[in-house]
Amino acid sequence: MNDVTPATSSPVAANLDYRAETTCAINVSDFARAAKWYEEVLGFQKLYDLPDMGWGEWATNVPGMTVGISEVQMDESPAGGGATLTFSVHDIEKSRAWLVGKGVKFDGETREVPGLVKLATFFDPDGNTFMLAQGLQ
Repeated sequence: MNDVTPATSSPVAANLDYRAETTCAINVSDFARAAKWYEEVLGFQKLYDLPDMGWGEWATNVPGMTVGISEVQMDESPAGGGATLTFSVHDIEKSRAWLVGKGVKFDGETREVPGLVKLATFFDPDGNTFMLAQGLQ
């Protein structure tokens, strides 16, 4: 049996101050169709949706993991849609500053959906997209 030290004990995890939540954001071409599919086919439960923004989140059966769907023009998205792992943090500015100090590149400024969430998109060395999220509720 492997002895695994929880990530929360590492200096990196302490600097990023992770919460026990992860959202997998998935690009879709038709928000309404995708919402129906995730509910009826996968059995996910809608937490909320913002159809005018083309965004919503669904609870999965995995504790702490949600799936967010984002409607985009598919020519703006990689073939097959792609997914963005979104890590929930307690303090997005502190976490972002720490990552910038490590040379991580971000896609613009931190964005805010008023009263809901702050978001910051960043990339790994291969250009894979990740996001930090700080809930405002």
